[in-house]
Amino acid sequence: MKNEFTLTRLTELDGGAKERLLDLWNTEYPEKLSHNREEFEIYLQRLDRAMHLLLVNEPGVIGGWAVAFDREAERWFVIILSEALKGQGWGRKMLDELKQTESVLNGWVIDHDCDRKKDGQPYKSPLEFYEKCGFAVLHDTRLELEKISAVKIKWTDGEQVVTRKPRQ
Repeated sequence: MKNEFTLTRLTELDGGAKERLLDLWNTEYPEKLSHNREEFEIYLQRLDRAMHLLLVNEPGVIGGWAVAFDREAERWFVIILSEALKGQGWGRKMLDELKQTESVLNGWVIDHDCDRKKDGQPYKSPLEFYEKCGFAVLHDTRLELEKISAVKIKWTDGEQVVTRKPRQ
């Protein structure tokens, strides 16, 4: 995958972008979180006040997607980055771009390496990446569902947040 990517900010996604994002989602996230077209469309429709960032190259390949949205009176985000682009600074660039227009970002992060991707490869937790990017890990706030086990992370503009360790 060529490194000549640019970030594009959108409030609406067209059908082609949705297809490519669904493929990116199903390739990079754990297999048990995969969606079909209908499920993904429903997921996208539930993103209130969505602001999308697409990392796109010249032939139109989407190498990354970030979206900030409202849910239950909080501002949340999701980021997916192609495995081929990890370690090149693109994830941080997408986060920095989100941080320019947001004052708070909340997210759920899988905090273990037990899941597998669709291709059978292990899904590596990105928790350490988010900590390096200034997110606090709220160890006492967890999402425990059949398909996902995750911890809540939070970034607040201009605030140095101390990571709370799990209770012993």
